[in-house]
Amino acid sequence: MPWAPELFSAPALQHVLDKYQRERLRSVPFFDGLLAGEVDALVESFAGVPEVHHPVRGRIRGEGAFRRFISDMNSWLAARAVEVEHVNFLITDPRGIEEVVVHLDGDHGRVALPMALAADHDERERIVELRLYYSLRPLTGRREHRPPLLQPDLELRAPAVVDQHQRALAAGDVDAILAAFEPDGVLREPDGDGHVHRGADELRAHYERCFANGGGIPLEHCAVTDDGRACALEYNMVAWGRTALAPEAGLAVYVRGDSGRLAAARLYDDADPPPSAQAAWPATG
Repeated sequence: MPWAPELFSAPALQHVLDKYQRERLRSVPFFDGLLAGEVDALVESFAGVPEVHHPVRGRIRGEGAFRRFISDMNSWLAARAVEVEHVNFLITDPRGIEEVVVHLDGDHGRVALPMALAADHDERERIVELRLYYSLRPLTGRREHRPPLLQPDLELRAPAVVDQHQRALAAGDVDAILAAFEPDGVLREPDGDGHVHRGADELRAHYERCFANGGGIPLEHCAVTDDGRACALEYNMVAWGRTALAPEAGLAVYVRGDSGRLAAARLYDDADPPPSAQAAWPATG
């Protein structure tokens, strides 16, 4: 939720408040801000020079480049008949995370594209940097390597259950991963609704396939955003089993259940299994 609400006109802001059935909003959601058509409000929501990191456009820096980006995005939204499904808001003082599913016209019919946005804020809640995460595979049929957006932070501390999951993921320990999930826990891959694993049996089958390349999947932890209910982890993937990878940016959201274990995990990256692991991967995965 990146945009500063006080910068929008009263009618535009009221439309957003009515949509979310709220009396006030700490920030205006990303797509609602775009569709309001008030570009000056978007520009002024930044603490300084606008800076956006986009999976296709790369780094967009400067007011002129940002205004062109917004114009192109709005044209794309209109041409693709985009509808945005809200999934989750996660807001803390230094950072806000927004999760949506973007439904749009693809080359072969409607596509559901999971997307996460991370906005770092200053003390006035103005944007320092905005990062978008999603897989290109639902749009193009293939994945693309995405270089790191953030550097690893060795002092970073995640909530205990997320740390448990990450240690098990790095070690390739399926039993320890299942112990971190609720019995009916759900994992959604970056490709969206067709790639969801529910319950212990489906999670076990998925992670056994993930670890078929002779080991786990270690991640460099770069930023943690936690509101006590959900935790977003921005990371760099650096290996897949015994295969070292060029570091690749991603984001995962972990939602705790009533027991404190993971009720849901949603991934936003574009990593491809290495060739040595693809034999274990289904053609649709």
